[in-house]
Amino acid sequence: MKLALSLLALSTAVHAAPAVDAARLYQNHCAQCHGVQLEGATAPSLADSQWVHGQPTPANLTNIIAKGLPDKGMPGWSPTLDKAQIAALAAYVAPGGRKGPAAKPAAAAKADDGLARLTLPKGFSIAVYAEGVTTARSMAVSDSGIVYVGSRKAGKVYAVVDDNKDGKADRVVTIAEGLNNPIGVTLLNGALYVAEIGRVIRFDGIDKSYASKPAYKVVKADLPDDKWHGEKVIKAGPDGKLYIPVGSPCNTCNKEADVYSKIYRMNPDGSGWEMFAGGIRNTVGFAFHPQTKQLWFTDNGPDEMGDNTPSCELNVAPKAGMHFGFPYCHGGVIADPKFAAGRTCAEFTPPVAKLGPHVAPLGLAFYTGTQFPSQYRNQVFVAEHGSWNRTQKIGYKVSLVTLQGNQEVTTTTFIDGFLQGDDVSGRPVDIAVTADGALLVSDDHAGRIYRVTYTGK
Repeated sequence: MKLALSLLALSTAVHAAPAVDAARLYQNHCAQCHGVQLEGATAPSLADSQWVHGQPTPANLTNIIAKGLPDKGMPGWSPTLDKAQIAALAAYVAPGGRKGPAAKPAAAAKADDGLARLTLPKGFSIAVYAEGVTTARSMAVSDSGIVYVGSRKAGKVYAVVDDNKDGKADRVVTIAEGLNNPIGVTLLNGALYVAEIGRVIRFDGIDKSYASKPAYKVVKADLPDDKWHGEKVIKAGPDGKLYIPVGSPCNTCNKEADVYSKIYRMNPDGSGWEMFAGGIRNTVGFAFHPQTKQLWFTDNGPDEMGDNTPSCELNVAPKAGMHFGFPYCHGGVIADPKFAAGRTCAEFTPPVAKLGPHVAPLGLAFYTGTQFPSQYRNQVFVAEHGSWNRTQKIGYKVSLVTLQGNQEVTTTTFIDGFLQGDDVSGRPVDIAVTADGALLVSDDHAGRIYRVTYTGK
């Protein structure tokens, strides 16, 4: 009875302050970890009858939201949200705190809203290539034009098919489901390789079998299964090997002697597992330069070091055995206050580009088509997923890094507008180039894939 009265009081307080939109607060600050419908994602479900961290009393919910759970990777929101906003969130996530299902993101409410707010350079157009690709993450495009997409909490792998080749997908086919966060996909020798948190599986002859729930073979089943930075991307290299990262199982910790914070490679059959690069906190995107064949990758900088430090990174590894600084040095210039004793940033390979603090760069792709103007050829596009605990949000865009050799010339914004104030309509994840030279961008927030084309002169 006391709990019901307390929740009623909280709910009344929320309604008395119409400026506090609890549903929007939840979608903008919590949904990326706890799910759009509170169903859980990388963080626990808030819709279950059993709660992981104590009882869902107003006092406990308010305390957790305000202070966070640092050992579980949840930030404290008191530096970002005021007391009224925290109280509104507490009432919203409490059992019985909502009437009906959680509100959908603004992008899902009206199909055109997400596109109307997006801006690109003159001459470029963007359209929705596919809808209903729930929690769309990494992409791989086959020679026949089928786009294979991994997902996060959905646990699915999709085939996105444009049957009539008109630049808009006609079908989104679920190839497999019930997988463990299969965010990584890549193609090699006609097979689709999928990276789950703890293993790699393979679907042979995928272009011919995707529509018939094909069986898969387990290629490697002994990958670390940590939840924190445990999701695995995968990319087939020009050497015929598969490249896979193992992220740091923490915000910042020294696991140099263990398997973590490194990029590995292996043969297509799972043999020959070896370390390729070290000192990498959490990379969620690879690409190989179309001319030099060198490995390029993004890396996400640590949290809890301030709103403006350190910068996330774009790196290149021309050879095996290089070290990129983590956990001793961040962004190429910031010595870690706990782990840098006796070490200097000069010991490690610096990033090619500093992309900004907490922008969360994920997938990247070199432009290899001929549709875009020539200055885009062999330059790299980077998907910035966006910050999740910065006081003012940042990222939520696609950037273009122009290179001369392995040096950054400029970094500019190519697609902007997913973030309007504090309102989020999309979060770019991965980038792929199609045979006709269009650019595809996956969005796990809206469950979409966008197609960018050049129509100017």
